[in-house]
Amino acid sequence: MNILACDVGLKHIGLAVYMHGIILPLEAIIRINRNQAARDLDKLLKEREIERLVVGLPSGGWARHEEGQRRIRHFISLLCFEGEIIFIDEDYTSIEALESLGYMKVKTRARAQKNGMIDSLSACIILERYIESYLS
Repeated sequence: MNILACDVGLKHIGLAVYMHGIILPLEAIIRINRNQAARDLDKLLKEREIERLVVGLPSGGWARHEEGQRRIRHFISLLCFEGEIIFIDEDYTSIEALESLGYMKVKTRARAQKNGMIDSLSACIILERYIESYLS
């Protein structure tokens, strides 16, 4: 089964794919606006023949988390994807992704944040959590 995970942010949509038992980060979608980003994600879902989309959602009852959840759910509602959509807890994935780059030079880490690679590493962690919890 081909599964795609996404970490939806305001500037980037981090992506990771699970194919043939392997999780791989993909190039993040640069988000110019939500409609363009939804079209780009729809195209990728079709090209990769994705059957299941796993989307990270912030948890907790804080107002900013609730706003983030609303924003992410609205973005996902713009997709034409007909496969299964699963929302899971994304808490601390960005921190884990940053920590995984701890060995890199400061400039390289800054570039990874600017080009969305941190977001795609977060998507890898989201996908890993999903697989460990639901497919193991």
